Amino acid sequence: MFILGLTGGIGSGKSAASNIFKALGVAVVDADVVAREVVMPSSASGALSQIAAHFGQHILLPDGQLNRAKLREKVFADVTEKQWLNNLLHPLIRQSLLSQLQACKGEYAILEAPLLIENDLLSYIDKLVIVDVPEDVQLKRAMARDNNSKAQIESIMAAQVSRAQRLKLADYVLDNSADVNALAQQVKDLHQVILSQA
Repeated sequence: MFILGLTGGIGSGKSAASNIFKALGVAVVDADVVAREVVMPSSASGALSQIAAHFGQHILLPDGQLNRAKLREKVFADVTEKQWLNNLLHPLIRQSLLSQLQACKGEYAILEAPLLIENDLLSYIDKLVIVDVPEDVQLKRAMARDNNSKAQIESIMAAQVSRAQRLKLADYVLDNSADVNALAQQVKDLHQVILSQA
C-alpha cells in the first residue's frame, strides 16, 4: 500500500485537506483519532489503567474516561511525566496506526498526523504532503477556531517544527492561503498525481 503522509502546522487547514481526500474515496488514518482510541476504557491496550495507576484515579472522569485536561496539566508541568506518558503511548499508537494503514483498501491511503515530522513517523510513509499557509494566517485561523489566546497558539507553533523545516521535507505542498475551493482543486490535482504513482 502506498502511504501518503499529510501534515501541517496548527491552523494550516490539514483537516480540510483530509476531508477533501476522504470525499474522493481515499482512506485516511488520523493519528489524533488513534491516540484517543488507545486510551479509551474499551481499548485492549490497557493504557488507561496504567495511566490511572501511575497518576491516580483522579485522572479519570466520573464515567471512567480519561480526563484529558487534567492529564495535559500534569504532563506539561513535568517533563519526566510527559516522557513516561510518551514511552507508554507512542508504541501503542504506532502499532495501531500501522495495523489500520495495512487494513486500508484502495490505490493509496493517507496517514494524517499534526506531529508527523516531530514524532518521527516519516519512515511509515512514501511521500509527504504539507498543507501550508503563512505563519500570520496560521495564528489568525487557529485563534479563531480554537478560541485560544495569541500566546497559547504561539507556544503550540513553537513546539512544532518550523514552517521552513516542514517545507524542506515536503514532496508536495498544498497552499491553503486562499479559500476551500482553491484547496479542493489542488487536492484533486494531487490525487491524480498520486494515483499515477501508487
